[in-house]
Amino acid sequence: MMKNNQNKRPIGASADKRDNRNAKRSGTQKAKRAQSDGALQRKAERDSVDISRIIEKTGKKTDKRLPELLSPAGSLDSLRAAIAAGADAVYFGGGAFNARINAKNFTDDELKYAIDLLHSCGRKAYITLNTLVHGREMDDYLRFAEFMHLCGVDALIVADLGGAQAIHRHLPSLELHASTQMSGHNLAQAELLNEYGFSRMVCARELSRENIEYLVKNSPIEIEAFVHGALCVCHSGQCLFSSLVGGRSGNRGECAQPCRLPYNVKGKEGYPLSLKDLSLASHIRELTDAGVHSLKIEGRMKSPEYVFGVVRAFRTLLDENRDASPDELSRLAKIFSRGGFTDGYYKSRIDSSMLGVRSDEQKAFSRLSLTSSEKIDEINPVKKKIKAHASLLLGKPSTLTLEYGEASVTALGDVPQEAINAPLTRENVLKSLSKFGATDFELEDITLDADENIILPVSSLNSLRRSACEMLSSVLQENAHAKVGFDTYIPKVPTGKKRNMRTARFYSPAQITDAAQEYFDIIYLPLEKFRGECEGVIIPPVALDSEMSKIEELLRNAAANGAKYALAGNLGAVELCKKYGLTVHGDLRFNIYNAESVAFLEDLGVESIILSPELTLPQARDVDGDVALTVYGRIPLMLLEKCVAREISDCNACVRGEVVLTDRRGADFPVLREAEHRNVIYNSVPTYLADRQSELDRARITNRHFIFSDESPSEVDGIIEAYKNALPPQNDMKIRRI
Repeated sequence: MMKNNQNKRPIGASADKRDNRNAKRSGTQKAKRAQSDGALQRKAERDSVDISRIIEKTGKKTDKRLPELLSPAGSLDSLRAAIAAGADAVYFGGGAFNARINAKNFTDDELKYAIDLLHSCGRKAYITLNTLVHGREMDDYLRFAEFMHLCGVDALIVADLGGAQAIHRHLPSLELHASTQMSGHNLAQAELLNEYGFSRMVCARELSRENIEYLVKNSPIEIEAFVHGALCVCHSGQCLFSSLVGGRSGNRGECAQPCRLPYNVKGKEGYPLSLKDLSLASHIRELTDAGVHSLKIEGRMKSPEYVFGVVRAFRTLLDENRDASPDELSRLAKIFSRGGFTDGYYKSRIDSSMLGVRSDEQKAFSRLSLTSSEKIDEINPVKKKIKAHASLLLGKPSTLTLEYGEASVTALGDVPQEAINAPLTRENVLKSLSKFGATDFELEDITLDADENIILPVSSLNSLRRSACEMLSSVLQENAHAKVGFDTYIPKVPTGKKRNMRTARFYSPAQITDAAQEYFDIIYLPLEKFRGECEGVIIPPVALDSEMSKIEELLRNAAANGAKYALAGNLGAVELCKKYGLTVHGDLRFNIYNAESVAFLEDLGVESIILSPELTLPQARDVDGDVALTVYGRIPLMLLEKCVAREISDCNACVRGEVVLTDRRGADFPVLREAEHRNVIYNSVPTYLADRQSELDRARITNRHFIFSDESPSEVDGIIEAYKNALPPQNDMKIRRI
């Protein structure tokens, strides 16, 4: 008899190191979804070529200390380019809730296909849900998150505080990454995110090398850092310019890029807000040694050729453990740049050398570079390694058992008969049962239990193999798409009640008049300017780890001088304020759109929250909890790490109120200093609702906030009088309505 139980014979090549890593995580990673859509199946077949050619060119990530190389993709072609160039993971978005809504993006079918393709190639898939979410959108937001979970996504990149907590509450096993839109720039924020279910924080692009190293060394969660691509001049998550001036919200994925436009400053026209693209290609070894978990390339609006060229360059640098040469930086610049690259934030050299615009010559260079770039290799998914056991016994149905991870299926076939002549040989049986070429599977090991002197047609063996493959594919698909979500979205309701309250923030103590002291319930001053003139302090919206000791000292002194309240706009500041006994209120910089976010901040101990100025009155009305709305003042449009004043005057020009940006329409935008030499660009016109207070009452907006930036004391008193008497704006007063 042909008994072979004791002589297992492996069929096919052993897995390489990348396959082994993929197999180890197969227990938790969703199996590749079988494609029912014929068009997508044909795409997958077209993508199936020899991946060994790609590995030879791009190298394999075998050193565990190497950071993950994370690529953007705005289309399926870009995603294929990222895989071919050697990305370890790719981030991309669907048709909604992502901050690059104007990219081609992915349909639902393409999302499923893309995730499966990445997993079959041993790469990770991250989906962007990095916009702010209105309360009435939350159900759709969660349904999309559930859909991605069922498709097997490795993580979601999220920006909305409440949305993230709703996902974590309903889908607790789904990994969450905090988008850079959450303004993550210190250890305190990373520690808090860890407590609330996040596994990674995308740190601010403005961090220096020293701040990155400190954050990575001490963070309880992974740190992801941008290393290449476009730079916003405003701190991420803190830009309202496109929204309030142009009606296109960057927080909703529609940024019109006003920072790339010319502005007139003191009679000179230029581009004071347009930064060169970032590239840290010459600092790869430092980032690797620091332990940064993931190196992120920006560019979901870019072409497949851009993705391939940039990812291939960084793949080479990582695998060879070296920094880019000048020639390599030059080649990257030819692919795309704005007057070259900058590493100014990383090296703490924040000056005019960071500015840049994209010239016609550079556009021509890029077209030439992309046209002549090497062909993007096609990609071949890595097949699932399976084990098989066949049984061919006389008078019994033939069987073939296939195993993949914990999944196991057994197919029944025709009954072997006694051979009259030319009985089956072991070699012929194994040859027929080992043909998995066009399937998702590759045979790793097979055992055979068979009687001697039997006969079974080759067609029966082939049919048995096909039946087993179909059964295993079906089981893996069912396992991958088992119901793991929820039936009904149950919102978390804030417990705080709307109060009748008037609060105001002032840029300078000199603006605080007697009328202001009498009219407002709480007055706030910047922490660095507070000397006991009121009871509230404004915490700097950016507090790098290197600045924390100074901020703590200022908080300690403020508490000793009578401060009772703190207006905080960053997660990392909340616990710090409570440490010194201050009651914390949430600033508009938290970008609160929905009641889930209010409830989240309530859990942290934040008493009241100023809603996003992007909300309409009906949208603000729908947000429950102790919330306020800004009813007067110039809204801060941009928070700049790079000082504008230094480019046009002396360093203190912004303190004296002498810096104004004038756009092409003649609108003037005041620029004032924020703590630590940062700049804030304020809106050209104030929000004004003195004559619409009855509308505020009907919308239940009884907690009202005022912003005083460049007003004189007499102007402050005039505004207070207007609101006391519900006066309309003066005839020549240009204003913004909500």
